[in-house]
Amino acid sequence: MNIHKNARLTPLRREEMALAVIEGGFSKAHAARTYGVSAKIVARWVERYKAEGSKGMADRSSRPTVMPGLTEQVVAERIVALRRQRLTGKHIAMEVGVSPATVSRVLKRAGLSRLRDIEPAEPIRRYEREHPGEMIHIDIKKLGRFSQVGHRITSDPQKGKSRSAGWEFVHVCIDDASRIAFSQILPDEKKESAIGFLKAAVAYYASLGVTIARVMTDNGSCYRSKVFAKACRDLGLKHVRTRPYTPKTNGKAERFIQTALR
Repeated sequence: MNIHKNARLTPLRREEMALAVIEGGFSKAHAARTYGVSAKIVARWVERYKAEGSKGMADRSSRPTVMPGLTEQVVAERIVALRRQRLTGKHIAMEVGVSPATVSRVLKRAGLSRLRDIEPAEPIRRYEREHPGEMIHIDIKKLGRFSQVGHRITSDPQKGKSRSAGWEFVHVCIDDASRIAFSQILPDEKKESAIGFLKAAVAYYASLGVTIARVMTDNGSCYRSKVFAKACRDLGLKHVRTRPYTPKTNGKAERFIQTALR
């Protein structure tokens, strides 16, 4: 049984109050004081008890009996069926004989506002190399460098100045198969630093007995440079870049950075 959140009486207490007036000789004012409600409320439950008995003591639904704005179920089902045939909202409205706003409302309620909602999304295709060295993922994270907290914390602009403030760039590399990672903090993300890090990473994995075959990076300017491409060729690496604006393609490096920063 769901009792209205603002109700001061349960159905049992309402019946008790109504009977106190009907059979117990209480006046409505006396019952109102006794049960902590208004005389108007007492009168309502007394009249309802007289008309319906105990069954009338429960809360009634506040939903209107007639809802002309609610599209009939059969019409809604027809709209959804036509949508699954990839018809536009305008064509559905003409076919069913309702307004475009009605079609839009029904489709939104059904989660079919966009045509692409009709077809389920393709599952994420996860890939993982079988052997260490088949592919490494490289990425860069820019981090602020400071030696002390700023004036927002100290409330003193003079004490809050950090002479060594600036930026540092964390270059990270992770092997696709083994998840063995290598990283360095470098002063910038220029092509020279990127090449130096690549060579250091290849040397690090070589010290573990792993020969690198491919390297995946994003489309940062340092990785698009001709000198970086030449460095990859000199190291015998195939350079693979992610699709533009699709960082998840290089997700292993992205995830490693997020984990390292926690």
